[in-house]
Amino acid sequence: MIKSDLWIEKMVREHNMIEPFAPEQVRDGCISYGLSSYGYDMRLSNEFMIWRGNRDSFIDPKNMSAGSFDELIADVCVIPAGSYVLGRSLEYFRMPDNIMGTCVGKSTLARCGIVVNVTPLEPGWEGHLTISIINGASSGVKLYAEEGIAQILFFQGDEICRTTYKDKRGKYDAQRGVTLAKM
Repeated sequence: MIKSDLWIEKMVREHNMIEPFAPEQVRDGCISYGLSSYGYDMRLSNEFMIWRGNRDSFIDPKNMSAGSFDELIADVCVIPAGSYVLGRSLEYFRMPDNIMGTCVGKSTLARCGIVVNVTPLEPGWEGHLTISIINGASSGVKLYAEEGIAQILFFQGDEICRTTYKDKRGKYDAQRGVTLAKM
């Protein structure tokens, strides 16, 4: 079952599940972030890796090179038309062993051609989320650090899973910063 704002607040108090945590929706002239009725709108940090390849180049997930990206630390990042950047959540997440998180994009950004992709937040995982942000528009689109980028929905299993992400010693556990694909 999807978890409510009351449950999310309780998990933050008891397990430090989201840090830093905005206990209400913030909308002051920004793309909203913070606690919502049945989820948490996470923010984008100011760390970006901008893909600088072209249509004739390729990305190898088994051998991803930071040399294919331009690193940027800034309050604003412009994603070129038809390209993508990697970013990370401002928030650090700590997932309980019986909770799965899933991520959906924000409608304000979707209306600008932005597609956000984050894999599930598995039970027992913790870290900053690395976010793939794709610009499907025919012009550049601005992203703003410390503003909303996507919403995390939390689901509770009816029992504890046999093997958590931490038990598997997952390669992305406790990641900090933007993290490229690993083998």
